[in-house]
Amino acid sequence: MTNSFAGKTEKFLPAILIALLSIIWGSSFILIKKGLDSFNAVQVGSLRIVFACLALLPLALKHIRHVSLKKLGLISFSGFAGTLIPAILFSLAEEGIGSGLTGILNSLTPLFTLIVGALLFRYEMKLVQLLGIILGFAGCAGLSFVNNQGALGNFNHFALYVIIATFLYGINGNFIKKYLSDFPPHILASLALLSIGPAALILLLSGDFFHRLATIEGAWMSAFYVFLLGAAGTALAMALFNKLLYMTTPVFASIVTYTIPIVAVLWGILDGESFFTLHLAGMGLIILGVLIVNKNR
Repeated sequence: MTNSFAGKTEKFLPAILIALLSIIWGSSFILIKKGLDSFNAVQVGSLRIVFACLALLPLALKHIRHVSLKKLGLISFSGFAGTLIPAILFSLAEEGIGSGLTGILNSLTPLFTLIVGALLFRYEMKLVQLLGIILGFAGCAGLSFVNNQGALGNFNHFALYVIIATFLYGINGNFIKKYLSDFPPHILASLALLSIGPAALILLLSGDFFHRLATIEGAWMSAFYVFLLGAAGTALAMALFNKLLYMTTPVFASIVTYTIPIVAVLWGILDGESFFTLHLAGMGLIILGVLIVNKNR
Protein backbone atom coordinates (compact mmCIF):
# COMPACT_ATOMS: atom_id res chain seq x y z
CA MET A 1 0.00 0.00 0.00
CA THR A 2 2.84 2.35 0.92
CA ASN A 3 4.73 1.56 -2.28
CA SER A 4 1.59 2.12 -4.35
CA PHE A 5 1.01 5.55 -2.77
CA ALA A 6 4.66 6.50 -3.26
CA GLY A 7 4.45 5.44 -6.90
CA LYS A 8 1.36 7.56 -7.52
CA THR A 9 2.98 10.53 -5.77
CA GLU A 10 6.11 10.17 -7.91
CA LYS A 11 3.96 10.03 -11.04
CA PHE A 12 2.19 13.30 -10.29
CA LEU A 13 5.18 15.07 -8.72
CA PRO A 14 6.26 16.86 -11.95
CA ALA A 15 2.80 18.40 -12.31
CA ILE A 16 2.85 19.38 -8.62
CA LEU A 17 6.26 21.02 -9.08
CA ILE A 18 5.01 22.95 -12.13
CA ALA A 19 2.08 24.23 -10.07
CA LEU A 20 4.31 25.25 -7.15
CA LEU A 21 6.82 27.01 -9.40
CA SER A 22 4.02 28.82 -11.20
CA ILE A 23 2.68 30.10 -7.88
CA ILE A 24 6.10 31.08 -6.50
CA TRP A 25 7.46 32.79 -9.62
CA GLY A 26 4.08 34.16 -10.67
CA SER A 27 3.69 35.71 -7.22
CA SER A 28 7.05 37.48 -7.36
CA PHE A 29 5.59 40.45 -9.24
CA ILE A 30 2.92 41.19 -6.66
CA LEU A 31 5.59 40.86 -3.95
CA ILE A 32 7.68 43.50 -5.75
CA LYS A 33 4.63 45.75 -5.81
CA LYS A 34 4.06 45.28 -2.07
CA GLY A 35 7.71 46.06 -1.40
CA LEU A 36 7.34 49.32 -3.32
CA ASP A 37 4.64 50.43 -0.90
CA SER A 38 7.40 51.47 1.51
CA PHE A 39 10.71 51.40 -0.39
CA ASN A 40 12.03 52.69 -3.69
CA ALA A 41 12.93 50.45 -6.63
CA VAL A 42 16.65 50.24 -5.89
CA GLN A 43 15.94 49.32 -2.27
CA VAL A 44 13.45 46.60 -3.22
CA GLY A 45 15.80 45.13 -5.83
CA SER A 46 18.89 45.21 -3.62
CA LEU A 47 17.07 43.93 -0.50
CA ARG A 48 15.73 41.05 -2.56
CA ILE A 49 19.28 40.08 -3.52
CA VAL A 50 20.57 40.44 0.05
CA PHE A 51 17.88 38.05 1.32
CA ALA A 52 18.51 35.58 -1.51
CA CYS A 53 22.26 35.72 -0.88
CA LEU A 54 21.78 35.00 2.82
CA ALA A 55 19.48 32.08 2.04
CA LEU A 56 22.15 30.36 -0.06
CA LEU A 57 25.22 31.64 1.79
CA PRO A 58 26.11 28.30 3.49
CA LEU A 59 26.09 26.55 0.11
CA ALA A 60 28.23 29.26 -1.49
CA LEU A 61 30.81 29.25 1.31
CA LYS A 62 31.07 25.47 1.07
CA HIS A 63 31.99 25.50 -2.63
CA ILE A 64 33.77 28.82 -3.26
CA ARG A 65 37.19 27.50 -2.26
CA HIS A 66 37.07 25.02 -5.14
CA VAL A 67 36.51 27.71 -7.80
CA SER A 68 39.32 29.48 -9.72
CA LEU A 69 39.57 33.27 -9.84
CA LYS A 70 38.83 33.21 -13.58
CA LYS A 71 35.63 31.27 -13.01
CA LEU A 72 34.67 33.56 -10.15
CA GLY A 73 34.98 36.51 -12.52
CA LEU A 74 32.66 34.84 -15.01
CA ILE A 75 30.21 33.96 -12.23
CA SER A 76 30.27 37.56 -11.01
CA PHE A 77 29.37 38.81 -14.50
CA SER A 78 26.49 36.34 -14.56
CA GLY A 79 25.34 37.55 -11.15
CA PHE A 80 25.26 41.20 -12.15
CA ALA A 81 23.79 40.71 -15.64
CA GLY A 82 21.35 37.96 -14.78
CA THR A 83 20.26 38.78 -11.24
CA LEU A 84 21.13 42.12 -9.61
CA ILE A 85 20.45 44.50 -12.51
CA PRO A 86 17.21 42.73 -13.58
CA ALA A 87 15.99 42.74 -9.96
CA ILE A 88 16.29 46.52 -9.89
CA LEU A 89 14.85 46.91 -13.40
CA PHE A 90 11.72 44.90 -12.53
CA SER A 91 11.20 47.09 -9.48
CA LEU A 92 11.63 50.24 -11.58
CA ALA A 93 9.08 48.89 -14.07
CA GLU A 94 6.45 48.36 -11.40
CA GLU A 95 6.67 52.00 -10.41
CA GLY A 96 4.76 52.68 -13.64
CA ILE A 97 3.01 49.47 -14.75
CA GLY A 98 1.00 46.83 -12.94
CA SER A 99 2.43 43.62 -11.52
CA GLY A 100 0.25 41.53 -13.86
CA LEU A 101 1.53 43.30 -16.97
CA THR A 102 5.11 42.95 -15.69
CA GLY A 103 4.54 39.21 -15.31
CA ILE A 104 3.27 38.98 -18.88
CA LEU A 105 6.24 40.89 -20.31
CA ASN A 106 8.60 38.64 -18.36
CA SER A 107 7.59 35.90 -20.80
CA LEU A 108 9.82 37.56 -23.41
CA THR A 109 12.83 35.86 -21.79
CA PRO A 110 12.84 32.74 -24.02
CA LEU A 111 12.58 34.94 -27.11
CA PHE A 112 15.57 37.05 -26.10
CA THR A 113 17.48 33.89 -25.20
CA LEU A 114 17.04 32.68 -28.76
CA ILE A 115 17.88 36.07 -30.32
CA VAL A 116 21.04 36.55 -28.25
CA GLY A 117 22.08 32.97 -28.92
CA ALA A 118 21.75 33.47 -32.67
CA LEU A 119 23.37 36.93 -32.83
CA LEU A 120 26.18 36.67 -30.29
CA PHE A 121 26.79 32.97 -29.81
CA ARG A 122 26.05 31.78 -33.37
CA TYR A 123 23.39 29.27 -32.43
CA GLU A 124 21.11 28.16 -35.25
CA MET A 125 17.72 29.84 -35.59
CA LYS A 126 14.96 28.25 -37.66
CA LEU A 127 12.64 30.32 -39.83
CA VAL A 128 9.58 29.23 -37.86
CA GLN A 129 11.30 30.42 -34.66
CA LEU A 130 11.68 33.83 -36.25
CA LEU A 131 7.90 33.83 -36.72
CA GLY A 132 7.51 33.07 -33.01
CA ILE A 133 9.79 35.99 -32.13
CA ILE A 134 7.80 38.35 -34.36
CA LEU A 135 4.52 37.28 -32.74
CA GLY A 136 5.98 37.66 -29.26
CA PHE A 137 7.26 41.15 -29.88
CA ALA A 138 4.02 42.15 -31.58
CA GLY A 139 2.25 41.23 -28.34
CA CYS A 140 4.86 43.14 -26.33
CA ALA A 141 4.48 46.23 -28.50
CA GLY A 142 0.72 46.16 -28.15
CA LEU A 143 0.87 45.82 -24.36
CA SER A 144 3.27 48.76 -24.12
CA PHE A 145 0.65 51.08 -25.67
CA VAL A 146 -2.40 50.00 -23.64
CA ASN A 147 -3.54 52.87 -21.41
CA ASN A 148 -5.49 52.89 -18.13
CA GLN A 149 -8.81 52.78 -20.02
CA GLY A 150 -7.90 49.63 -21.95
CA ALA A 151 -7.39 51.43 -25.27
CA LEU A 152 -4.25 52.11 -27.28
CA GLY A 153 -2.50 55.28 -26.16
CA ASN A 154 1.03 56.58 -25.70
CA PHE A 155 3.99 54.26 -25.24
CA ASN A 156 4.56 53.42 -21.57
CA HIS A 157 8.32 53.70 -21.12
CA PHE A 158 8.21 51.70 -17.89
CA ALA A 159 7.73 48.61 -20.05
CA LEU A 160 11.25 49.20 -21.37
CA TYR A 161 12.68 48.26 -17.98
CA VAL A 162 11.14 44.79 -18.28
CA ILE A 163 12.29 44.46 -21.88
CA ILE A 164 15.87 45.34 -20.89
CA ALA A 165 15.71 42.92 -17.94
CA THR A 166 14.52 40.03 -20.13
CA PHE A 167 17.22 40.90 -22.67
CA LEU A 168 19.78 40.58 -19.86
CA TYR A 169 18.20 37.24 -18.92
CA GLY A 170 18.73 36.17 -22.53
CA ILE A 171 22.39 37.18 -22.41
CA ASN A 172 22.89 35.43 -19.08
CA GLY A 173 21.24 32.21 -20.19
CA ASN A 174 23.51 31.93 -23.21
CA PHE A 175 26.56 33.04 -21.20
CA ILE A 176 25.97 30.29 -18.63
CA LYS A 177 25.46 27.69 -21.34
CA LYS A 178 28.76 28.60 -23.02
CA TYR A 179 31.05 29.36 -20.08
CA LEU A 180 29.53 27.99 -16.87
CA SER A 181 27.67 24.82 -17.84
CA ASP A 182 30.11 22.70 -15.80
CA PHE A 183 28.60 24.06 -12.56
CA PRO A 184 25.52 22.43 -10.99
CA PRO A 185 22.72 25.04 -11.14
CA HIS A 186 22.23 25.33 -7.37
CA ILE A 187 25.95 25.86 -6.74
CA LEU A 188 26.21 28.38 -9.58
CA ALA A 189 23.23 30.33 -8.24
CA SER A 190 24.68 30.45 -4.72
CA LEU A 191 28.08 31.65 -5.96
CA ALA A 192 26.51 34.25 -8.26
CA LEU A 193 24.46 35.61 -5.37
CA LEU A 194 27.55 35.68 -3.15
CA SER A 195 29.41 37.68 -5.80
CA ILE A 196 26.71 40.36 -5.98
CA GLY A 197 25.55 40.30 -2.36
CA PRO A 198 28.07 42.95 -1.18
CA ALA A 199 27.14 45.29 -4.04
CA ALA A 200 23.45 44.85 -3.23
CA LEU A 201 24.14 45.57 0.45
CA ILE A 202 26.06 48.75 -0.44
CA LEU A 203 23.18 49.93 -2.62
CA LEU A 204 20.73 49.20 0.16
CA LEU A 205 22.72 51.03 2.84
CA SER A 206 23.55 54.04 0.64
CA GLY A 207 19.97 55.30 0.79
CA ASP A 208 17.39 55.90 3.48
CA PHE A 209 16.29 52.28 3.86
CA PHE A 210 16.51 52.15 7.67
CA HIS A 211 14.83 55.56 8.00
CA ARG A 212 11.91 54.28 5.92
CA LEU A 213 11.84 51.05 7.91
CA ALA A 214 11.58 53.00 11.15
CA THR A 215 9.15 55.74 10.12
CA ILE A 216 6.80 54.42 7.41
CA GLU A 217 3.75 52.55 8.60
CA GLY A 218 3.72 49.05 7.13
CA ALA A 219 7.42 49.13 6.19
CA TRP A 220 8.21 45.97 8.15
CA MET A 221 5.47 44.15 6.25
CA SER A 222 6.89 45.42 2.98
CA ALA A 223 10.30 44.12 4.03
CA PHE A 224 8.72 40.75 4.81
CA TYR A 225 7.23 40.62 1.31
CA VAL A 226 10.69 41.27 -0.14
CA PHE A 227 12.10 38.54 2.13
CA LEU A 228 9.62 36.10 0.59
CA LEU A 229 10.63 37.38 -2.83
CA GLY A 230 14.33 36.77 -2.21
CA ALA A 231 14.30 33.61 -0.12
CA ALA A 232 11.34 31.72 -1.60
CA GLY A 233 11.38 33.19 -5.10
CA THR A 234 15.08 32.46 -5.52
CA ALA A 235 16.33 29.75 -3.15
CA LEU A 236 13.24 27.54 -2.86
CA ALA A 237 12.17 27.96 -6.48
CA MET A 238 15.67 27.10 -7.69
CA ALA A 239 15.65 23.85 -5.71
CA LEU A 240 12.21 22.91 -7.04
CA PHE A 241 13.17 23.74 -10.63
CA ASN A 242 16.34 21.66 -10.39
CA LYS A 243 14.27 18.76 -9.10
CA LEU A 244 11.86 19.20 -12.02
CA LEU A 245 14.72 19.18 -14.54
CA TYR A 246 16.14 16.03 -12.92
CA MET A 247 12.80 14.22 -13.14
CA THR A 248 11.73 15.39 -16.60
CA THR A 249 13.23 17.35 -19.51
CA PRO A 250 13.95 21.05 -20.24
CA VAL A 251 11.04 21.05 -22.71
CA PHE A 252 8.59 19.83 -20.06
CA ALA A 253 10.03 22.23 -17.48
CA SER A 254 9.48 25.13 -19.89
CA ILE A 255 5.72 24.74 -19.34
CA VAL A 256 6.19 27.06 -16.37
CA THR A 257 6.91 29.85 -18.86
CA TYR A 258 3.25 29.80 -19.91
CA THR A 259 1.75 29.56 -16.43
CA ILE A 260 3.75 32.30 -14.67
CA PRO A 261 1.96 35.21 -16.44
CA ILE A 262 -1.44 33.67 -15.65
CA VAL A 263 -0.64 33.62 -11.93
CA ALA A 264 0.82 37.14 -12.12
CA VAL A 265 -2.33 38.47 -13.81
CA LEU A 266 -4.62 36.76 -11.27
CA TRP A 267 -2.68 38.34 -8.38
CA GLY A 268 -2.90 41.71 -10.12
CA ILE A 269 -6.67 41.43 -10.55
CA LEU A 270 -7.09 40.40 -6.89
CA ASP A 271 -5.08 43.50 -5.94
CA GLY A 272 -7.39 45.76 -7.95
CA GLU A 273 -5.40 46.07 -11.18
CA SER A 274 -7.32 46.43 -14.43
CA PHE A 275 -7.03 43.71 -17.07
CA PHE A 276 -8.49 44.54 -20.46
CA THR A 277 -9.14 42.65 -23.69
CA LEU A 278 -6.01 44.14 -25.27
CA HIS A 279 -3.97 42.80 -22.35
CA LEU A 280 -5.36 39.33 -23.01
CA ALA A 281 -4.59 39.64 -26.73
CA GLY A 282 -1.02 40.77 -26.06
CA MET A 283 -0.45 37.97 -23.57
CA GLY A 284 -1.83 35.47 -26.06
CA LEU A 285 0.57 36.63 -28.78
CA ILE A 286 3.59 36.45 -26.46
CA ILE A 287 2.71 32.98 -25.17
CA LEU A 288 2.02 31.77 -28.72
CA GLY A 289 5.39 33.11 -29.81
CA VAL A 290 7.18 31.40 -26.93
CA LEU A 291 5.31 28.16 -27.68
CA ILE A 292 6.48 28.22 -31.31
CA VAL A 293 10.07 28.96 -30.29
CA ASN A 294 10.21 26.20 -27.64
CA LYS A 295 8.47 23.64 -29.83
CA ASN A 296 11.03 24.05 -32.59
CA ARG A 297 14.20 23.98 -30.47
